[in-house]
Amino acid sequence: MARNVICLWYDGTAEQAASFYARTFPDSAVTAVHRAPGDYPAGKQGQVLTVEFTVVGVPCLGLNGGPAFKHTEAFSFQIVTEDQAETDRYWEAIVGNDGVENACGWCKDKWGLSWQITPRTLLEAVTDPDRAAARRAFEAMMQMKKIDIATIEAARRA
Repeated sequence: MARNVICLWYDGTAEQAASFYARTFPDSAVTAVHRAPGDYPAGKQGQVLTVEFTVVGVPCLGLNGGPAFKHTEAFSFQIVTEDQAETDRYWEAIVGNDGVENACGWCKDKWGLSWQITPRTLLEAVTDPDRAAARRAFEAMMQMKKIDIATIEAARRA
């Protein structure tokens, strides 16, 4: 296991979430499933306790800790996309699988984990040295849920 691992708390669904992430994103995999050696407050001996997985190369540990804690937007994965097709594919994978759309390229998966599906074009546009172009792109983004690259590019050029 890596020295620094992101630990994500789940209410009994760590294995399902990790499997979804592994199927959805490149350089992602479930690498180990560990079962509880004894009973614990949120489960019984033999139930899945932790799941080791990677999401786009980032090592994670899913902990089935029970209902005590929920995911918040204070933590999110930002997935940088190269084109509209890739943006659409990841957005639909999350939102279309009982997820929820949020503003400005953010969405939440069915386990409550937040994702930023962020086209590289958007990052370049809002950091454009031409501050007026950056402002126009930023204002266009503020009107969106899923990011539309053509609209961002048009706003940047306007």
